[in-house]
Amino acid sequence: MYSRRITRRQRGFTLLELMVVMFILVLLAGVVTVVVTKDIEQARHAKAIADIDTLKNGVNKYFLDNNAYPPTLDALRAKPSGEDLANWNGPYIEKPVPKDPWNREYGYQTPGEKNPDAFDLFCLGRDGKEGGEKTDADINNWE
Repeated sequence: MYSRRITRRQRGFTLLELMVVMFILVLLAGVVTVVVTKDIEQARHAKAIADIDTLKNGVNKYFLDNNAYPPTLDALRAKPSGEDLANWNGPYIEKPVPKDPWNREYGYQTPGEKNPDAFDLFCLGRDGKEGGEKTDADINNWE
């Protein structure tokens, strides 16, 4: 008969050791999630700033050609029907008018309340409400 002694090194992990490792993994996952979520929101805010700038440039190009601001942002891609725009030379933006990073429409108004001689173009940020700070801050063409 062959008898074998099991030493501590051969036994494997105890339940307590496994629980400690699991706790550490969950803790690390939580920290990574918070950091990644913060970075995603900052990236969305930066995209909204870039979109506002692109749309603002398109609206200004439209104005230079037509001596009037477009009635809607969609007029930057397709000539508005029923309007006498002999100098329309669009499209004034490369891609269709995007939604903001939080899946809402960009605000556009002409004449603007903040820019009565021009137009207002804005996004209400992550929270969808006026005002706010950091990623909740509004993004617009008048500040």
